[in-house]
Amino acid sequence: MDTLPLASFIRDIPDFPRPGIVFKDITPLLREPAALRQALDEMTARARRLGPELIVGIESRGFLFGAPLADRLGLGFVPVRKPGKLPFRSVRDEYVLEYGNGVLEMHEDALGRHRVLIVDDLLATGGTAACTARLCERLGAEVAGFLFLVELTFLQGRAALGGRPVEALVAF
Repeated sequence: MDTLPLASFIRDIPDFPRPGIVFKDITPLLREPAALRQALDEMTARARRLGPELIVGIESRGFLFGAPLADRLGLGFVPVRKPGKLPFRSVRDEYVLEYGNGVLEMHEDALGRHRVLIVDDLLATGGTAACTARLCERLGAEVAGFLFLVELTFLQGRAALGGRPVEALVAF
């Protein structure tokens, strides 16, 4: 099977969610079975090299890749959510992103001493991923690395991730 140009399945949406932001819309990739399969195949191969014991997915698009990736690898999946979405006792941390501030939460019993891979759809400034790493480490986990579908290299998000391994399938 030929390799698809995954970047061609990601469209720009200008001025979303605010003026001046160019949103990278992955829904065309999700809609195309061959592109989605290829993205998951590539993510699976990269994740294997990092040797995680659990996959941590960031709400909400990180769930789209993290849960199937966990299934393919035979690993558990841990969601990181926005405030008030988790039913059990949670820990929380705050972060800054390119167009505002946010808070993420994780169940306090979610990890333990596991090696985790943090998965999301896009790396921009790195604030969300760095926040997730702090939560994981606070709960005793070792962060094996980060895995993204898309990286916006001009925002230099890798710098916020503490020199840990970062993998991205598509770079803009």
